[in-house]
Amino acid sequence: MGSLAAWLWLLLGQGFFWRTDLRLPPRREPDDWPSVCVVVPARDEAAVLPESLPSLLAQDYPGRAEIFLVDDGSSDGTGELARELARTHGGLPLTVGSPGEPPAGWTGKLWAVRHGIGLAHARGPEYLLLTDADIAHAPDSLRTLVAAARTGGFDLVSQMARLRVESVWERLVVPAFVYFFAQLYPFRWIAVKGSRTAAAAGGCVLLRADAAERARIPDAIRHAVIDDVALARAVKGSGGHIWLGLAERVDSVRPYPRLHDLWRMVSRSAYAQLRHNPLLLLGTVLGLAVVYLVPPVALFTGLFSGHTGIAAAGGLAWLLMTATYLPMLRYYRQPVWLAASLPVTAFLYLLMTVDSAVQHYRGRGAAWKGRTYARPDTALDEH
Repeated sequence: MGSLAAWLWLLLGQGFFWRTDLRLPPRREPDDWPSVCVVVPARDEAAVLPESLPSLLAQDYPGRAEIFLVDDGSSDGTGELARELARTHGGLPLTVGSPGEPPAGWTGKLWAVRHGIGLAHARGPEYLLLTDADIAHAPDSLRTLVAAARTGGFDLVSQMARLRVESVWERLVVPAFVYFFAQLYPFRWIAVKGSRTAAAAGGCVLLRADAAERARIPDAIRHAVIDDVALARAVKGSGGHIWLGLAERVDSVRPYPRLHDLWRMVSRSAYAQLRHNPLLLLGTVLGLAVVYLVPPVALFTGLFSGHTGIAAAGGLAWLLMTATYLPMLRYYRQPVWLAASLPVTAFLYLLMTVDSAVQHYRGRGAAWKGRTYARPDTALDEH
């Protein structure tokens, strides 16, 4: 009954997080197009750059725009490949910079972002587009982002890129990743001025340059492992108006073919999300168990033991769970029968979260692309 009550509350009281119809807000094209600098932090991204960088170079933007790709100590020729792609494809001007190793207290990505913003500062842009090296943009992506920001008066507009869903494990894990993110940070609450909920999707963030300066981005969040949430919180906390929604033609081209790849993606920051707090970890494990694992267990236990009340409560909770997951599966163009497998996926996420804590206490911290960040992430949203 507790699980059923939780699902009734999630269905109606958590910002309708399960709906996937929140796309870029209504917009009109401005009379004068502001200048934009695109900052792309990249570390060992030679495998994905041929699919992503040409989409940025080919942006159909009426104003002045320039790309700054920051090669963050790559060992696979990322910087030279970027220059070659720019020579081959043409399009927007590209500058490749290198910041050197990050000093103590900085995560590598944010140190690279700082270097890119520093290079862009000389151009005096009105907006910064922070985008990852694995994100492919439709030709009008920058144009529509700027129009939405200008029309709505937003200081930050972010789109959750559509992640790749091709392998068996991607089908099982990836849609749930976005579903759980939206459950933690309901998109409709993010755009409400004065609300505590703040989040962004790091792969696609359009940010007013003066808002970044006011919020001291990225210096104020230099140690953040979950940098997109920390960035959004800093901007909103400094009085900025922010927006986050799902993308239609902004896609991640990074593959996660094996469970191991997805496991690393989640576990590297899961315990940081819980502020490295053992009590929050215990509460999260118990919460996942009650909300996601109890319904199928109650259904089958009730059916086999003849307790129809238990079976009915468990079955109804599982039905509500399945119904809230269907819109995300449709967004990712996946078969609807996968909705019933959400308890299995939730159990995997439970194990990933526990593993994240185990790695932290073994002194490994949050590891990514050869770097380990052991310092707790104190810049996280406390939603």
